[in-house]
Amino acid sequence: MDESFAETFPDPVPEAANAPHAPSGAVLVDAASLPLEEQPGYGTARWRTLFDADRTATSEMVVGIAEFGPHATLLPHRHAPAEVYVCMSGEGTVTVDGAEHVLRAGVALFVPADAEHGVVAGPEGLSFTYVFPRSRFSEVEYRFTASAVA
Repeated sequence: MDESFAETFPDPVPEAANAPHAPSGAVLVDAASLPLEEQPGYGTARWRTLFDADRTATSEMVVGIAEFGPHATLLPHRHAPAEVYVCMSGEGTVTVDGAEHVLRAGVALFVPADAEHGVVAGPEGLSFTYVFPRSRFSEVEYRFTASAVA
């Protein structure tokens, strides 16, 4: 291994790897140990919140994993902070202000602040990591498009 790389990204310390807050300030979360959450009125997507100041010793960023079964949805909505999606598996369509974008493994999408967007998973389902530049998920106010929830 390149020495400069090893100095920049040292191997994790096994004892600290399972600590909620390691001495370095790093926070490790096992996504599989977190419950799937859902919110009535949001669509049929579910998610796991990985980093949120209300749940973890973190700030400045909310990170989670959205999980969609076949043809599952996240209804069209807006929110003040921008958002980033990084597709991990499956395929789906994200419509942002009327323009369709296909997500598939390895593809990332930036959604501007206050842009209307919604998601429809493909026949195999979809999962992506999402990121908000906020400390808490509760700071993200979802405003759903009236026709989507009517």
